[in-house]
Amino acid sequence: MLGFDPRTREIEQVLLVDSSPIGRSARSIPATYLKAFDDIRRLFAGTAESKQRGYTARQFSFNTAGGGRCDMCGGTGEIEVDMQFLADIRTTCPECGGRRFGREVLEVTHRGRSIADVLEMTVDEAFGYFRGENRIRRRLQPLREVGLDYLPLGQPTTTLSGGESQRLKLASFLSAGATRRTLFLLDEPTTGLHPADVETLLGCLDTLISVGHTVVVIEHHLELIARADHVIELGPGGGPDGGRVVAVGTPPELASHADSVTGRHLACYNRRSRKVAK
Repeated sequence: MLGFDPRTREIEQVLLVDSSPIGRSARSIPATYLKAFDDIRRLFAGTAESKQRGYTARQFSFNTAGGGRCDMCGGTGEIEVDMQFLADIRTTCPECGGRRFGREVLEVTHRGRSIADVLEMTVDEAFGYFRGENRIRRRLQPLREVGLDYLPLGQPTTTLSGGESQRLKLASFLSAGATRRTLFLLDEPTTGLHPADVETLLGCLDTLISVGHTVVVIEHHLELIARADHVIELGPGGGPDGGRVVAVGTPPELASHADSVTGRHLACYNRRSRKVAK
C-alpha cells in the first residue's frame, strides 16, 4: 500500500484502475478522454478564417454528423473492408487519408497547423505548441506526469497497451482535480514499463498520495514494493497453494521476516541499491 492510512473512514470513494481498454471506437483518443479537445476545437473556431466561413467548434468535431468530419469514414480516419469469408479488416480512409476531416475544415489553420496536424502531435509537442493556452496545457500536464508524453493526441485509445490505458485513467483523474478522498486499486501497473517509466509512475502515485488519497497496488516489482508504506504478502505459493497471509509490515520489516520470500528479495534489492548509491 502507498499512502497507507488506517483511518479508512475518511475514504469517500473507491476506484479500480485496471488495464481494460478505454474506448471501443477509433474516435476515442487521449485528447477527448482528458477533454482537452473541447478547448482545442474552440481555439480553431476562434480563428479569423473560421469566423469568415461561419464555422463553430462543431465543424472541428469528428463525433458530430453534419459537421466538418470526413463523410466517408465518419471521422474515424479508417474504413472497414468486408473480406467475405475472412475477418473484416480496417484500412486508412482513401478520402481523408486518415486525417478524419473534410478538405474545407483542414484549410483552417492556427499558427500554420490544421486540426489534423495538431492531432498528430505528441503530448509533449502539443504542450510546447499551445504555449499561452493555459486551459489546454492544464489538461495535457497529467499525461506528462504519468509518462505518456510520447502519445499522439489523436491516437485511438483502442490501440493502447494495458499499461498505457491504466496510466491514461490515472491522468484523467489528475486532470479532473477531484477532491474526494479516494482509494485507488491498481493491478500490476508496472507491467511492460521501462525502469525510467516506473519512476515516473511512482511520481504520479506520490502526487495522488500527497493530496490525501490512498493507493493499493497488486505488484511484484521490487522498486515499487520498496517504496510502499505497508506491504501484505500472500502465499506461500501460487494458485491453490497460496492465498494466505505470510507477512505484513513495512518493507524493512518484511526484509527481516524469516518466512517472507518477498522479504528476501527486498533485502537483496536494498543491498544492490546501496552499492549503486556508493
